[in-house]
Amino acid sequence: MRELLIGNHALARGAWEAGVRVAAAYPGTPSTEIIEALAGYPEVYVEWAPNEKVALEVAIGAAIGGARSLAAMKHVGVNVAADPLMTLAYTGVNAGLVLVSADDPGLFSSQNEQDNRFYARLAQIPCLEPADSQEVKDMTMLAFSLSEEFDTPVMLRLTTRIAHSYSLVELGERREVPLKDYVKQPAKYVMLPAFGKVRHRVVEERRLKLAAYAETTPLNRVEWADRRVGVISSGVAYQYVKEALPGVSVLKLGLTYPLPEKLIRDFVNAVETCYVVEELEPFLEDQIRALDLPVTGKELVPRVDELSSVIVARTVGSRVAAFAPELVSPALAPAARAPEAAATAAAELPGRPPLMCPGCPHRGVFYVLKKLQLVVAGDIGCYTLGATPPLQAMDTCICMGASLGVAMGMEKARGPEFARRVVGVIGDSTFLHSGMTGLLDMVYNGSNGTLIILDNGTTAMTGHQDHPGTGYTAAHRQAPKADLEQIARALGVQRVQVVDSYDLEAVERAIREETSVAGPSVIIARRPCALLHKEKEAVYIVDKENCLGCRYCLELGCPALSFNGEQAVIDPIQCNGCGLCIQVCPAEAIRKAGEGNE
Repeated sequence: MRELLIGNHALARGAWEAGVRVAAAYPGTPSTEIIEALAGYPEVYVEWAPNEKVALEVAIGAAIGGARSLAAMKHVGVNVAADPLMTLAYTGVNAGLVLVSADDPGLFSSQNEQDNRFYARLAQIPCLEPADSQEVKDMTMLAFSLSEEFDTPVMLRLTTRIAHSYSLVELGERREVPLKDYVKQPAKYVMLPAFGKVRHRVVEERRLKLAAYAETTPLNRVEWADRRVGVISSGVAYQYVKEALPGVSVLKLGLTYPLPEKLIRDFVNAVETCYVVEELEPFLEDQIRALDLPVTGKELVPRVDELSSVIVARTVGSRVAAFAPELVSPALAPAARAPEAAATAAAELPGRPPLMCPGCPHRGVFYVLKKLQLVVAGDIGCYTLGATPPLQAMDTCICMGASLGVAMGMEKARGPEFARRVVGVIGDSTFLHSGMTGLLDMVYNGSNGTLIILDNGTTAMTGHQDHPGTGYTAAHRQAPKADLEQIARALGVQRVQVVDSYDLEAVERAIREETSVAGPSVIIARRPCALLHKEKEAVYIVDKENCLGCRYCLELGCPALSFNGEQAVIDPIQCNGCGLCIQVCPAEAIRKAGEGNE
């Protein structure tokens, strides 16, 4: 039976069919749907781990214990999990272990565009790159077999387009893989320096075996066409090449580390001109050039942002069209003939600025922070939009959990008086991910800083996944609920306040109090995410007779509020009754619908 699946769902299906027993992750776009889909298979234990490091460690324990396991995360999550990953490459596995890295070219929901194929090369582990949902499923299943055959973790690298694009997938049945025996082997799994030296030699021996495998695996294949032009590509970039340049010969690499050196050499020598088309870094190109082979890549193909068939047509395609126009797709030939015009047309598309949702509980906190003109060390979450106009109330955002360390560093650099103007802001899920150690550092090293935990009761940015503070597991079963107040006090914070995020007066009072006292303090601004509770508390309207046209309400940045030229207008469809606009209107011109004269 065939089914139309996005790549992430195909990956979950492939893992299930391959007999996976344990899967762990921290939600992060574009990887989130993998665990959500696996949670629908009762044979698989799934969990939302507090962070990606823990997720990979759970998968490592399961694999060493004899069960096929999977850890899934977005590309920056591998940074968090890199510590155990590098040592896992030394220890190897018992049962198969697959690490999914979902990279995000184009920064659709990320703070950088890193290319995680380099992690595979750094760790000396295989990297597989599927080009559609069927390949995602097939490569997932193969990855478990390779992991066990070569005693290594295997990286399966997706990108946003592969993770979230649909294509047909042939479904199969689950293969029940028996648990492998657990054998006590300290020399293999306890990485003392003496044991590590021995295991490093094993890694090198394994790399040579994998390189030999790369030469013969059907994951790497040549699709011969016109031999005047050859293109080496992988992943979704392969699809763009096939669409833009249907007449050229293609070497499609499904195993992108280690590379098949002989296969590549033979292909380059068999074509007159060879190009390398890949997203982001010249990962393939640099290694191919190191073989002293003449290829052209990043001097044409952009090194930033995601690719498309149009970009391939107006870069490589424009070169090819100069001497072999018949090799370029007729539909994309205009882009190849006039690349500048194609780029200009794409740039003219209107943009849509990101905004917090109507009724977002974070909006009022950032409104107060801007009003008080504080320096705000921010963090990763939908509340990062507090940095955008009109709020513009965030000064830094580095990575998950960094708000506390950045705030601490600012204080230590500029002194205690400056610290009274600095606050750290972090979400509840992010605090549990990697904020607790930063708060401990503030206590231990004598900070006078204030941390605001924006507790909306979910991991909102990635689609409302549960975390240890929600009281539910990834399988939607009840679980012990982490108490943020108790955690803060257990870490040594003496001053902890809880306020309603919708109460601007209470929020401002708490911030003024905590930034004026000595010692670290925590404010928990609590309100459920507006998207979790669809029922409106009220709908507000503008009293046209009283509206001054001052535009103060627009400083909230609420999508439900607009201006008709002279007065404010509230969209009743978008308004969900948070009441913030009433609190900021100096003329008391906003009221609940149904109260007073309509």
